[in-house]
Amino acid sequence: MKIDVHAHLMPDWHESERALLEGAERYGIDRYYVSALDGTVFFPNEEQIASYNAAMYDFMRREPELIRGYCYVNPCNRDVFDVLRRGHDAYGMSGVKLWVACFCDDPRVYPIVEYCIENDWPILMHSFHKAVGQLPYETTGPHVAALAKRYPEAKLIMAHLGANCYHGIRAIEAYPNVMVDCSGTIFRRDDIDYTVERLGARRVMLGTDMPSPGCMLTNYGQLLEAELTTEERELIAWKNAVRIFDNVEE
Repeated sequence: MKIDVHAHLMPDWHESERALLEGAERYGIDRYYVSALDGTVFFPNEEQIASYNAAMYDFMRREPELIRGYCYVNPCNRDVFDVLRRGHDAYGMSGVKLWVACFCDDPRVYPIVEYCIENDWPILMHSFHKAVGQLPYETTGPHVAALAKRYPEAKLIMAHLGANCYHGIRAIEAYPNVMVDCSGTIFRRDDIDYTVERLGARRVMLGTDMPSPGCMLTNYGQLLEAELTTEERELIAWKNAVRIFDNVEE
């Protein structure tokens, strides 16, 4: 079984949908957790956020067994609580997606985290430490750690292993409420080995950043090649996702 906790719909939506459906068939993916966003828009306005989440809901509605949605929010927008309530009550989404409109430990994020704690929603946070080209409000491991320290009861997911796992994993190691996903970690074969050594397999989940080309092959290939037991590999591939999103211990 495979559950991908980090996938996307990108404009145009239908092409992304096709790629995700083909990926599920080709690679045996049983469930995706997906956020709809435009990777060229860093500060989406209220209308854009509404359109992204509506596209996500439409895909969820048409593929209820395969597709779960994240509610994408811009914490800087004034209607953020309307967006959250619509995502939870009307759309039946499974968590929140934060990208790069502000750092994840910005005070404007605090009410969002409190809403998610109240509704038992995980929060997936883009986290990417770069040598060059860091975006102005791009979250890194220390930002995630600061948020985890403030809200130890929150279910936080640091995406991409922080991109540079030797930077990101060390930052959040002491905070057991932070999970990580391995999406986009396409450069070092031993990233997962290092992460499991520092965090344990119960804090790592499979993510791919689909539908970008090659994402499933590379990220699942890393998982297969890692020096793990069968049980550790199953925890990462799907069991941890079931525990975090469905509150079911497998």
